[in-house]
Amino acid sequence: MIDLHTHTIFSDGDLIPAELARRAVVKGIKTLALTDHADSSNLDFIVPRLQAAAAEISTWWEMKVIPGVELTHIAPEAFAKMVQRARELGARIVVAHGETLVEPVAPGTNRAAILAGVDILAHPGLISIQDAKLACEKGVCLEITARSGHSLSNGHVARVAEKTGARLVFNTDTHDPDNLKSMPEAKKIVLGAGLSEAAFKKMLQNSKSLAEKIK
Repeated sequence: MIDLHTHTIFSDGDLIPAELARRAVVKGIKTLALTDHADSSNLDFIVPRLQAAAAEISTWWEMKVIPGVELTHIAPEAFAKMVQRARELGARIVVAHGETLVEPVAPGTNRAAILAGVDILAHPGLISIQDAKLACEKGVCLEITARSGHSLSNGHVARVAEKTGARLVFNTDTHDPDNLKSMPEAKKIVLGAGLSEAAFKKMLQNSKSLAEKIK
């Protein structure tokens, strides 16, 4: 099991990185990304701390821990610069806070994030066919999420991805201990979005391929 979208006390999560990772180990998660919410005000604070935590935790258990960020509620025109800066600081995975149905994310965020080359477009809401096609072309993964509220559009995201060939990944967007999911729990959420068991297996492979590219 791979989870590439989680949060710690360095943004709005409940747990320090070590406890989050330990609880993830118990859930059967083998690769975990720490992707706290970031904008220009805290990017340079978050990334070095998650780097240090990831490096240490990865030596404790049989788990790969990846330091990253989730660029959140930034203006669409800021994405290119912010993605570049995040990677310069050492973020090994960059997630974009997509146009979820339950928050006032700026219109155009999905497209701007894709064009900027994020790795994952999280909870992209009612993403358009055109933007999903662009994500497919750019190799940006769309997220099926376990997060309450954000998950309202999972079915739409699944259908659009199937039509366009956009790659899907499953993530929990964990903020507190109860948010982490085991493999069987993840499978139920994916099937509940209208996807098949074969699609779930493909999603796991997509996550694995993305994680393997991250050194």
